[in-house]
Amino acid sequence: AEERCRPDAMDEEYDVCVCGTGLKECILSGLLSVHGKKVLHLDRNNYYGGDCASLNITNLFQRFRPGTEPPKELGVNRDWNVDLIPKFIMASGNLVKILLKTKVSRYLEWKSCDGSYVYQFQEAGFFSDAKFIHKVPTSAADGLKSPLMGILEKPRFINFAQFIMNWEDDKPATQQGLDPKRHTMAQVYSKFGLQEGTIDFIGHAVALHINDEYLNKVMQYGSSPFIYPIYGLGGLPEGFSRLSAINRGVYMLNKPVDGFVYDETGKVCGVKSHAEDGTPEVARCKMVICDPSYVGDVKTKVVGKVVRSICILGAPIPHTKNKEGGRAYSCQIILPQKQLKRKNDIYVMMVSWAHNIAAKDKYVAIVSTVVETADPEKELEPAYKLLGPILDKFMSVSDMRVPVDNGSADNVYVTASYDPTSHFEDASNEVLQMWKDIIGEDLDLTVLPEEDDQERRVFFPPTLALPEALGRGTIGDRLACGLCLARADAASAIRRSGHWFSMQRA
Repeated sequence: AEERCRPDAMDEEYDVCVCGTGLKECILSGLLSVHGKKVLHLDRNNYYGGDCASLNITNLFQRFRPGTEPPKELGVNRDWNVDLIPKFIMASGNLVKILLKTKVSRYLEWKSCDGSYVYQFQEAGFFSDAKFIHKVPTSAADGLKSPLMGILEKPRFINFAQFIMNWEDDKPATQQGLDPKRHTMAQVYSKFGLQEGTIDFIGHAVALHINDEYLNKVMQYGSSPFIYPIYGLGGLPEGFSRLSAINRGVYMLNKPVDGFVYDETGKVCGVKSHAEDGTPEVARCKMVICDPSYVGDVKTKVVGKVVRSICILGAPIPHTKNKEGGRAYSCQIILPQKQLKRKNDIYVMMVSWAHNIAAKDKYVAIVSTVVETADPEKELEPAYKLLGPILDKFMSVSDMRVPVDNGSADNVYVTASYDPTSHFEDASNEVLQMWKDIIGEDLDLTVLPEEDDQERRVFFPPTLALPEALGRGTIGDRLACGLCLARADAASAIRRSGHWFSMQRA
């Protein structure tokens, strides 16, 4: 028989109990606290972040090699904040809008990513060596000089780029007979005669699709330029936790969660735990939000596996450079599926001591992809070959779980596992959908002009030089982004796209 809620089980009753301090759970905790909900936030771990945590070097070794001490040459704990889930943040994406709206941006500092690269093997010539990675064009001039396209292909690419830049939602004359609600991206590429290699780097290195399924969908978009927080991604859930705490949210780390309690109608009404002496406890609540580890197969299903490998390097990834031509302190490399005869892309994300996540002159590259074979680590070998000498590496394989329902039946709302992609946009969209499922309306991400100006000065440090690109409008309206085809209506996407064009004041 199900255990019922007892009025004397705990002194407090909450509107929401959140289990797990991953990024998505912390965003919802902060948003609901600001919305006036009384929130209790629990985590069985003794640290914030869950799967999104950033670990020091000792905790990294304890997690992957229990009982093993890190080598002294790797430095001290205070120098390291290694992300378990590697992601960059899209500078014009929904996560940035949420950060600005909630003012959590004030708790964080940022650096821009030095560059994005795409894997495309090119054989050695008489006067050149073989090449494996190529920088994704960031200007019209870069596009013309890029070795990703041949001489005959470049005019077709320019025509395609001009089509993208000239598109207007309400002017059919600019759409060249293409209907974003009817035509697929495969048809768009075919119209401009783009070759497979060009389609590969546009669709995967710019649009950030993990496979080619988008080719048969109608035109849509997302965002592309990347930023990354100083001290690692662990600061994101901590920032939203702080937001919840200053709005009367209650936090309990290192608190076991033994299960949920339901009433006679099947609705959740409490979270079971126990005190240090084993005494049972129940926190009464009207709703639960949790990550998949708190419900297992009851509320989630496995849709695949992700392999991730954290690699410690003593030098930047070879052939990666910043915009001045010096060594890159951060970058991402996307290895498109077709180049490797796979079904899913492989992602490489590199950050470094310059971001205060590693000891001096050390770099951390994290390789990830969807598992396709019985030997996940062997699947990562093409990426390992790009990294140069690897000082040490830590590999993990985890299930990709998704909820089996939206939570409205029993008021238990479960987030999905994190995918291997290089950005948080899917996670942000999931948070926005869960907010709508819980509250019944879309989250207003509008930032008033005076708030926008003030917050942008805090969010984007002068060295990032992004406020000039943003102009006076919102981030989504002003930041010129890459042609990403997976998020919203194509008309807005096509108007705002242009990853290969310089950002200017609007």
